[in-house]
Amino acid sequence: MKKHFILVIALLFSAAFLNVFAQTKSYPFEVVKSGKGKQAIVFIPGFASSGEVWNDTKANFEKNFTCYTLTMAGFAGVKPQTDASFKNWEDAIASYIKDNKIEKPILIGHSMGGGLALAIAADYPDLAERIVVVDAVPCLAALMDASFKSKENNDCSPIVSQMSALTDEQFAENQKKYVDRLTTDASKYDLLLSWSAKSDRKTFAEVYCDFANTDLREKISAIKCPSLILLESYFLNIKPAIEEQFKNLKTANLQYATKGLHFIMYDDKEFYFKHLNNFIKVK
Repeated sequence: MKKHFILVIALLFSAAFLNVFAQTKSYPFEVVKSGKGKQAIVFIPGFASSGEVWNDTKANFEKNFTCYTLTMAGFAGVKPQTDASFKNWEDAIASYIKDNKIEKPILIGHSMGGGLALAIAADYPDLAERIVVVDAVPCLAALMDASFKSKENNDCSPIVSQMSALTDEQFAENQKKYVDRLTTDASKYDLLLSWSAKSDRKTFAEVYCDFANTDLREKISAIKCPSLILLESYFLNIKPAIEEQFKNLKTANLQYATKGLHFIMYDDKEFYFKHLNNFIKVK
């Protein structure tokens, strides 16, 4: 009898340990859960951005959807983790969805986050109900170099060393040079710059280098779910190149904004919410 009692205690302890372990599993991002609804939306921000970039979008959907808003480790003040890479982050987001039993969520990603949404939908084709890609293409480097081919063992150490050597002032000045190319809403400049300033420099460099070497053009042929692609107005000028990038995504619905730059959610809200609301229906 005593042996059986000890065995039961041991089993209960093991079960409790496993339960605690499952609850404390580490993911390379912070998550804010909000809203209510049977259908879930997972929001993935772009490079060096906070999940706050989705505040207006969340407010539009929280009444009818449960929202999971990510901020990636090392970005916008979130504590960095080791092994930051596009593929590791893709797999971690997929694991989070499966571990938390989030059934058929809608994935919405901006910029690099849009690339992550494409990659997840391709590598885990039964995971998402549908995806929205906000101003991202399968291979950004190929728009600038038609002959681009990603390197298998890409060495990111030079850019990591270069960026790590910058002072905070030098880094901030460098970021200021580009902020007016990201949004026409000058009231957002300080916000975007603050997210960059609070990002871990090593993570910033590693992920920038890794994402610049990412090519999803072939992989997206595996995507089965409906896919809404919202693109900034400039891309209309190179529409054939954009359509070539997405030619393997048979479910793609490409829409071009009428004004503004990269942060479409700030620059062309009427276009943005019109297409989002038409694409995402309350079940």
